Amino acid sequence: MVSNRIRNVAFLSTYPPRECGLATFTQDLARELDKVELLSNPKVVAVSNNDYSYSDRVVMELWQHDRESYINTAKAINNSTIELLVIEHEYGIFGGEAGEYILDLVDRLQIPIVTTLHTVLPDPSEKQKEILRLLGKKSAKIVTMAKNTRPILESVYDIATSKIEVIHHGVPDRILESREKLKEKYGLSGRRVVSTFGLISPGKGLEYGIEAIAKVARKHKDIVYLILGQTHPCVKKESGEAYREKLVEMVDKLGIREHVRFVDKYLTKDEIIRYLQLSDIYMTPYLGKDQAVSGTLAYAVGYGRVIVSTPYSYAKEMLADGRGLLADFRDADSLANRIMYVLDNPEAKKEMERKTLSVGRTMMWRNIANHYTKLFIDTLEELKFSDSMVV
Repeated sequence: MVSNRIRNVAFLSTYPPRECGLATFTQDLARELDKVELLSNPKVVAVSNNDYSYSDRVVMELWQHDRESYINTAKAINNSTIELLVIEHEYGIFGGEAGEYILDLVDRLQIPIVTTLHTVLPDPSEKQKEILRLLGKKSAKIVTMAKNTRPILESVYDIATSKIEVIHHGVPDRILESREKLKEKYGLSGRRVVSTFGLISPGKGLEYGIEAIAKVARKHKDIVYLILGQTHPCVKKESGEAYREKLVEMVDKLGIREHVRFVDKYLTKDEIIRYLQLSDIYMTPYLGKDQAVSGTLAYAVGYGRVIVSTPYSYAKEMLADGRGLLADFRDADSLANRIMYVLDNPEAKKEMERKTLSVGRTMMWRNIANHYTKLFIDTLEELKFSDSMVV
């Protein structure tokens, strides 16, 4: 029998105000879990690389590049009331080679772990493979956000099928004005809007998106491409704004300044959703074929946009069954053809939006939070049961 005792769950993750996709993800999920009566308001052990002013939800800080901090944090968690730790895993947010310091922490933990994977590489380096294999061993459950990563987790990382749980990336639920009303507000009335949002980095392939828009604009004079978001902090640290400047230069060279707009800021969730709602097409021209999940693409699916994307792993899964159009990697002509098909076929566009929205509705955070709650409680109950069986 499942007990009705309130459970104490904590997340190990980056957390706002740190600007990072994992931080936003964790904040969204924790806020939704606050509404669940079987869980005490979830706490966060924040992975820090700087001094941040966190909210009260953050009960401990783990210093990303300080190996000793991983050992001390494990001790502090063991001495706390936390009953289950959820590790939001991305190689780059933990210290050491490929984030290996995380193993110092999990080796010392005396409570169950659930690990949520934000990256699943089919061809990892030896170190990446070893880290994820060991995390799989130590975790009671492994959460992945796409079905197509299951066989990779089983065959490449030796993770038991019974441990793997597929839970969609969540999407915030907002009631919004119509597309036309929002276009009017943003000075885009009468324009057909293509958008891309997220932290900008060379892997996003935006140069191919810009080139595709230049081709589309020859026929569709009303097209406008919104590139939404600031440069990724890690890219900015290494090479400043060189990539963005290259893109702006490209727009000028192609003579399409009236067809491309850069919104250079870290967007709030509400801004992202409003921009998505006013978009006719959402485009991800990403270059990496192995990307297992994309929060930006998940949002676009959540709001039923027509998506034109390169065929990276997550896009192939989310755009199956006529929910969008896939274009070739590094191919502006291919992207342009898909965009033009959508613009020239309003009925097909409407049908794609309908199909995408029907999946998108299942991805709202309240549904995702219910799935996680069941997973956490089942994990704790199973553990209690197996402990009581030990003679």
